[in-house]
Order: sequence, then C-alpha cells, then structure tokens
Amino acid sequence: MKAVVFPEPGTISVERLDDPAPRSDEIVVAPAGCGICGTDLHILDGEFEGTRYPIVPGHEFAGEVVAVGSAVRSLREGDRVAVEPSIFCGGCHPCRTGRANLCEHMDSIGVIGIDGGCAEFTAVPAAKAFRLPESVPTAWGGLVEPVSCAVHGFDQVGVRLGDHVLIYGAGTMGLILCQLAAVHAAGSVSVVDRNVERLARAATLGANATATSAGELDRPEGWELVIDATGAVGAIEDGLTRVRRGGTLLLFGVASAEATASFSPFRVYRDELRIVGSMAIHNSFDRARDIVASGVIDGDALLTHRFGLDEYADAIEAFRRGDGVKIQVG
Repeated sequence: MKAVVFPEPGTISVERLDDPAPRSDEIVVAPAGCGICGTDLHILDGEFEGTRYPIVPGHEFAGEVVAVGSAVRSLREGDRVAVEPSIFCGGCHPCRTGRANLCEHMDSIGVIGIDGGCAEFTAVPAAKAFRLPESVPTAWGGLVEPVSCAVHGFDQVGVRLGDHVLIYGAGTMGLILCQLAAVHAAGSVSVVDRNVERLARAATLGANATATSAGELDRPEGWELVIDATGAVGAIEDGLTRVRRGGTLLLFGVASAEATASFSPFRVYRDELRIVGSMAIHNSFDRARDIVASGVIDGDALLTHRFGLDEYADAIEAFRRGDGVKIQVG
C-alpha cells in the first residue's frame, strides 16, 4: 500500500508498505480522507513529546471497513466508520478515576506510536471505530474527531442557556466551537480573528458578531464564557480581561510547552473567574458522530482543500500558510 511516513522529525516521504492485516480485535479501514491539524505539524517538527518514529501520520479520518479480525462482532466489511485515535491504558490513576484523556501511558493512532490514516489502509482497534449513519458523507466522518474535542471542551465548562460566548480564532476548531455554541442556546456568539476571510465564514456559521480584535466589539461588561482556540499567549492574556465577573476562560487552543502568560490573580480572586483547560477527547466521540449526523456542523464549509497522498508535503505547506479551513489528504 501507499502511505505517508515521517521517518524522523523534519522529513516526509511517501512509501510502499505492507498492507496491514487485522489482529483478532482489529479492523482494517481504507481512509476516505484524513484531516491535517496543528498536532501533525508538531509531530513533523519533532515537537510532540512521545512520538515514536517512523510513523504514518493522521488521526482525523473515516473510511470503509475492508477487513475484520476474527473476534470482531460489531462491524463488518463495507461498514463506514469514523476512528477515535486515543488509546488508553485503563490502569493508571487518571484512567481509574474517570479521566482517561489524561492517561499516563496513552497511545494514539497517527500521533504517538500507531500508524495513522494518511495511507491507503490502516489497522485500528474495532472498539475505536464508530459506524457512520448513511446520511453522513464519509469525508465528513473525518470531522468527528475534532468535533469530539470541541464537545469535551463544552463539557468542561457547562454553558448555560443565554450565556454570551467569545471565541478567539476562526480556524477549524474555532468554527466548530462557533457552530456548537450557536445551537447551544447561547445568548450570542462573537468571534475574533485577524483573518477577515475566516471571519466572513464565521458569520455564515452562526456568529452574531465578528471582529479583528475584541476591543472592537460592543460588550464592555464582558462575556460569561471566553474560549481561546488559538494557543497564542496574546489572545489568552487578552481573553482573560474579557471574561465577565463570575465567568470562565476555556483554554482550548494548544500553546507551546514553553509559553507563559501573565494575568491578575487578584482579579481572578475578586471576580471568581474560572480558568479551565480542555485536552483531547473524553467520552465524547459517539456524541460528536451524532452531532455531525444531525447537520449542526457544516462539513462543506469546513472541508475546503483536498490533496492526494503524494501531495502531502504540499498540503502541509498550505496548512502552514493558513489556506482555507480544513485540509484533507487521501
């Protein structure tokens, strides 16, 4: 089979590998398309702790089941599935206390040590494959993984009916968060981004107001929920100043491990602000699949670019430039 491979940090190759055969509890999937996200850049650049090279990248994918292990009863050849990439050990303290997304021995398909979806075929645990309804295009199934991250983010903060929400960033995750907030009975959804083209897209996907800076928005009292979907320190610092008294700042974007931010601990104390993190997926993949199936997420608006496996390097450069929204390879 043909597959994209990162032999070592900083190197991309397209190689011929042996077709995978499923173990007894696995299936083999033929991905219909695999999304690129910032994690893939960190893996390529050698900045993701724990990745074992060489690795086939790709953790946002869906496809058709083409082979089934002997012990698998829940799926059959021809089923279309979205794949949850996170593999938890089940025995560490976070796993035993219901926080498996913080697993101390986590593995991850296309991220840490298991080959991912940027290939013609990939073997995955059957328990991590979720059947797609007929109404969902297979390519849209690749959006279930990022949507599941957003669902977990909202689980972390508990949005109330009528809350006003401010989102920093109108990339893929910011736009998914925007759509979810818009149907979550939020009082209003505002989106900030420096890219005016992305702001125009946010306006079509449920944002009530958009701006290139929060200072342009007419809400001096602040927002009950402010979400950073950028990971940029400047946005995080500004975002905390925009949280209404008693409100919450959700740190959803991935900052670099070395980044530090400044804030007023007195204001956090006086205004009873909450600063909450959200990491990956936690009991949210099946709900995300159902949300995508419901039509809440506009897959056509998000899936703007597609490249072949041989064009993976071009896809990465397009991602670095910020072209479009979600780029898929396959």
